[in-house]
Amino acid sequence: MTDQPEGGKRGRILLAEDDDSMRAFLERAIERAGYHVVAVDRGTAALPHIAGGEFDLLLTDIVMPEMDGIELAQRAAALAPGMRVMFITGFAAVAMAKNSGAPEGARVLSKPFHLRELTGEIERMLAA
Repeated sequence: MTDQPEGGKRGRILLAEDDDSMRAFLERAIERAGYHVVAVDRGTAALPHIAGGEFDLLLTDIVMPEMDGIELAQRAAALAPGMRVMFITGFAAVAMAKNSGAPEGARVLSKPFHLRELTGEIERMLAA
């Protein structure tokens, strides 16, 4: 039997996505896959959660207002060094250009993606 937090949940994920419908869709899908999800609409809203909570994974869009996902990931690495990071973006060229500032081990998943692809990547990252 594996040690699972939150009454059988498989891990804690902080989701930062500025698009309301995408955020709601991802939150539901990831929760259905067995993870506990806290979702916020921008990077600046994610910082207090990172500082005050225990998350296994930060799943963040790259292009967001106020603070982009790269800066959020850099700040998260300072606040919670053990937290893994996955970027989701519809702008692959932006992801590739900015990924050099991402924390080591971060992954990029380009939109559009299938939910099985997303949950598979989450499982691989959290198993590592």
